[in-house]
Amino acid sequence: MRAGMGTRDTHALTAQITELPRLAGLRAALGADFPTPLYLVGGAVRDLLLGREPLDLDLAVEGPLDQLIARLRAGAGAGGQLTGATDSVGAGARLGPAAASVDAHARFGTATVSVGGVRYDIARTRAERYARPGALPEVSAAGIVDDLRRRDFTVNALAVGLTGERAGELICVPHALADLGDSRLRVLHDASFVDDPTRLWRLARYQARLGFQVEPHTRQLAAEALSGGALGTLSGARIGNELRLALAEADPLSTLNAAAALGLGFAVDGALARRALSALPAECDREMVLLSLALLDSCAERLRAQLEELEFTAAQRDLVAQAASGARELGARVSAARSGSQIAAAVGTASLEALAVAGAVTPSEPLHRWLGELRFRRLEIGGDDLIAAGIQPGPGLGRGLAAARDALLDDQAPDREAQLAVALAAAR
Repeated sequence: MRAGMGTRDTHALTAQITELPRLAGLRAALGADFPTPLYLVGGAVRDLLLGREPLDLDLAVEGPLDQLIARLRAGAGAGGQLTGATDSVGAGARLGPAAASVDAHARFGTATVSVGGVRYDIARTRAERYARPGALPEVSAAGIVDDLRRRDFTVNALAVGLTGERAGELICVPHALADLGDSRLRVLHDASFVDDPTRLWRLARYQARLGFQVEPHTRQLAAEALSGGALGTLSGARIGNELRLALAEADPLSTLNAAAALGLGFAVDGALARRALSALPAECDREMVLLSLALLDSCAERLRAQLEELEFTAAQRDLVAQAASGARELGARVSAARSGSQIAAAVGTASLEALAVAGAVTPSEPLHRWLGELRFRRLEIGGDDLIAAGIQPGPGLGRGLAAARDALLDDQAPDREAQLAVALAAAR
C-alpha cells in the first residue's frame, strides 16, 4: 500500500474486499436482506489493503449474534458447519443438523462459524473497560466505531461494511490509513499497554510479521509500561501464551528479537539460530530449539520453574532445560568422539533438539555425522536371534546386542552375519 492512499483507491479496494471469493459462501448463506450491520474487521482488512492474503477472517456484528447464527444455519444447508457461542446460546447447545458442538464465550459474545469450508470468527461489536491494569476486560455492547477504538493498534482498527447501510464503506480510526501507508505501528491511547500488557508482545509480533516500525510515542509508552512493572500484572499463563504465539510466527527469530528490543527478554543470537535450525531434523520442535537458545546457559532447575510458571508442558520443560543448560558440555563431549560408537556414547539419551542446540554452540563433524547418518543405522538382528543361537535370556543378550551395535557404528559389522558373530562372541 502506498503512503497517502487516496479516497478513490480506498473505495476501489473496499469494493474488491466485499466481493472476495472467501466471503461468497457467507454472503450466500446470509442472503441479500440480512438486516443487521456486519463488518469484516481488523487484520483481514489490513492485510487486504496491503495486498496480502489474510490469515484470519474476523467479523463483527452490531447486535446480538442469535439472528446471524440462525440465518447462517438456515443458509449453510447440508454443506456447512457452524460452531461457536453467542451471547445467549449456552455451551453444548446444538444449532441444528448441520451444526457441530458449541464452545460458549457468552461473556464476550463470540462465535466461530465455518461456511463452505471457510472459517470465520464472529464477535458482537463492543466497548471494553479495564477494572485494573492487566485484568481481562469488562465488555458492553457498542457500535462499530467504539469497537474499533478499543483495539490495539491503528493499523488493526479498520472495518469494511458487508451488510446494512454502511456496506462497502471503509471505517477506521484516525491515523489508521496514514500509519498503514507509512508502515507504522501506533497505539490508540496512552494507557493501552498498561490496560493490557499483552499488547507489548503483540507489538513485537506485528513489527516482525509486517516489517513495520514502531511510532516513537508508542515506543516510549511501551518502555514506560515495562519500567512501571506492567508485565507483573499478568499471570504466568497469559505471558506464556504470548511467548508461544511469538514462537509460532512464520519468522519466530525476528519476533523474539523484536520482543527483546522492546525489553521483553528472550533474545536469540541469529548465527546460533541459523546453525541450529539448519541441523534440526524436520520432525523436531523448532519452537523449543529457539526457546532453548533464548535461555542458553541458564540453570536447569530455574529454567524448569520459570517454564512451569509460564505453563509449558513437563516434556517441554525437560527438553528446554536439557538443551539450554547442557549445550556446551554436550557439544564438547560429542566433538571429542572419534569412532561411530564413541559418538553414540557421547550422544547418550540427548534429544535431537538438544543436539541441534549443542551443534550450534560447538559445531563439529562428529555431531553432524550423527544427525545426518549414524542415528539411522539399525541392527539386522535382535534378542530372538541370540536365543535361537543358544544364548540364555539375561545380561548376555544386552551385552551381545550392544557389542553388535558398536561394531555396526564403527563399520566393522555391516550385515546380519557379521552382527550375529560379534553379538554371540560378546554374549558368551
